[in-house]
Amino acid sequence: MEFGLWQVWEAGWVTAILRGASITILVGLVSMAAGLIIGIVCGLIKWARIFPLSLLVDAYTSLVRGVPELLIIYLLFFSSVEFVTKVVTAFGYAGVAESGYAFVIAVIAIGAISGAYSTEVVRGALGAIPDGHIEAARALGLSGARIFRRIIAPQMLRIAVPGINNVWQTTIKDTALVSVVGLQELMRISFIGANSTRHPFIFYLIAAVVYLAITLVSQVGFDGIERLLRLRTRKAV
Repeated sequence: MEFGLWQVWEAGWVTAILRGASITILVGLVSMAAGLIIGIVCGLIKWARIFPLSLLVDAYTSLVRGVPELLIIYLLFFSSVEFVTKVVTAFGYAGVAESGYAFVIAVIAIGAISGAYSTEVVRGALGAIPDGHIEAARALGLSGARIFRRIIAPQMLRIAVPGINNVWQTTIKDTALVSVVGLQELMRISFIGANSTRHPFIFYLIAAVVYLAITLVSQVGFDGIERLLRLRTRKAV
């Protein structure tokens, strides 16, 4: 019998694919949140030229952006999995190492990658703020914290949103790489389904459609955020 979409549904692969997609989105969201925190902190350090921290940030961003993402995942996973497994097994939590460690490594690796690119987005957004705005605020006697909260942060966010959108889209696609460490996300489920049924085209086509749907919905969300920020900027003016 010819294998098709109906057989994918009957065999329960649709549920598995949706579950994998939810893991993909969860890894993407947690990694992006971690990356944004890293990006804001490191971006501020680079923008303010805080020595020697700025040198460390430069080394971090250059290293992460200069090494393939897959290699970063491999290095983090295989350099620590044996040690962590021994520790948690000694405390009687061997199952945790098997089920949760791949997720933790995925978040750390993708978060570090996202953070490196978010750093440059934040630094660029801060550098695009006119110096006159900050100087005028200082002339009015505003405190540093208030200048950041009322002048720098709103403009940085508005300028950085398109770049953050690009980082998010890349982050979602990078989650496919963590299938190599056994995490049951969308790409891993598609790989298992393709091998089990010997119909790889159908499963990889479904995976492509799901990834495309995630990125299109995300794009609509970011477009709405950009419109909202532009509207608020006009009202402020």
